[in-house]
Amino acid sequence: MNKILFDMNLSPQWVDFLREKGIEAIHWAAVGDIAAKDSEIMEWAKINQYTVFTHDLDFSAILAATNANGPSVIQIRTQDVLPAAVGRIVVTAIKQFKAELQSGALLSIKSNTRVRILPLRNNSS
Repeated sequence: MNKILFDMNLSPQWVDFLREKGIEAIHWAAVGDIAAKDSEIMEWAKINQYTVFTHDLDFSAILAATNANGPSVIQIRTQDVLPAAVGRIVVTAIKQFKAELQSGALLSIKSNTRVRILPLRNNSS
């Protein structure tokens, strides 16, 4: 089962939205310092087996720079990042790429969805 940790740059509305869809979710504000560095959020997520959900490109940069194989990261790359606008697409992507997220992946959701298996390599597409 995928567990989702929402970064501070996303609304806590996401937590209830995903829970209603049967997906375990928590917002960083409920478990950590709101001023925490991204690396601290990543470490907590990895230790506690959560996938980080963010609107921030820094998390994928951390994965690439460290050649890490986890935690998985979901990046929402749309203008409107509220569940009412893109919730259906997000839930579909989480379910579609469940195995990849559990193994270690970067899932990028725009108007389409793209998944990359971790660790990220410079020559991957």
